[in-house]
Amino acid sequence: MLLKSILGFFLWALLIPNLTAPEIYSIPSTAKKVLFLGNSITYSGQYVDYVETYLRLSHPERDWDFINVGLPSETVSGLSEEGHAGGEFPRPDLHERLDRVLDEIKPDLIFSNYGMNDGIYLPFDEQRFEAYKQGQKKLHQKALAIGAQIIHSTPPIYDENKGAAYANVLDIYASWLVSQRYTENWKVIDLHWPMRKFQDDQRQHNPSFELAKDGVHPADQGHWIMARSLLQGLGESEYLMEDNPELVFSKIDHGPEVLALVKEKQSITKDALLNHTGHKRPGMKKGLPLNEAEIKRVALLNQINKLIGN
Repeated sequence: MLLKSILGFFLWALLIPNLTAPEIYSIPSTAKKVLFLGNSITYSGQYVDYVETYLRLSHPERDWDFINVGLPSETVSGLSEEGHAGGEFPRPDLHERLDRVLDEIKPDLIFSNYGMNDGIYLPFDEQRFEAYKQGQKKLHQKALAIGAQIIHSTPPIYDENKGAAYANVLDIYASWLVSQRYTENWKVIDLHWPMRKFQDDQRQHNPSFELAKDGVHPADQGHWIMARSLLQGLGESEYLMEDNPELVFSKIDHGPEVLALVKEKQSITKDALLNHTGHKRPGMKKGLPLNEAEIKRVALLNQINKLIGN
């Protein structure tokens, strides 16, 4: 039974990139607070910075607030491998802090990215997969319960050169999440298969190419492939044929300056908000008190708005 399940999902993972056309969603005109949830890849945040910068430059008339509270090591499944972090602490569970985050921020729209840690870096297992599915469903229901829209995104790839078994786990998780578009009418933007295709294409002429040196955490180009997929899923297209984020923003008036200000703003606010709302992940930066971070955020946002003519 287990073998049949694995083979079934493996075949689905192979077929799904060719069977599904990208879904196009829009950020509602009434949406102001846009929240990003995720693990260390979201906390690192380059893809969040790229998305925010691109949308601010493309839609300077919009008044919105992009908020990143990704937390390293986190899962949506509530699972943690034995001896995680050398036995220092178990992986934090999103659902331990989710209510506090939603109550504090009151988002209009949520972008969620989970999966990389949720298989806890072991071969496929039905129980772990079920925990991932239930965790995603619980997150989805809580978003709807507060009146927020939620757009899920598939997990980034795990480099198969670092471990084919776990790469396959994320293929399965990503394919299930895409399937929720059709079975549950969820909004889902696929980052996983575009990343896989990009890396595979690059390796045709450069076998040593990698988006993430450790197989997990993408470098800037990997974050750009993620951001590009999100932006395309939101119906954006201009400059998105470029594979290098620096080239993209260099083509837009004040692009590099706005990106630098967005990065500074996000680095201040995410640590302040994580500390303020609380979490179970040791070793995080404390960040500024929330009121001080807000003063700096507003000042940086004023600089951004001046550049983009808002």
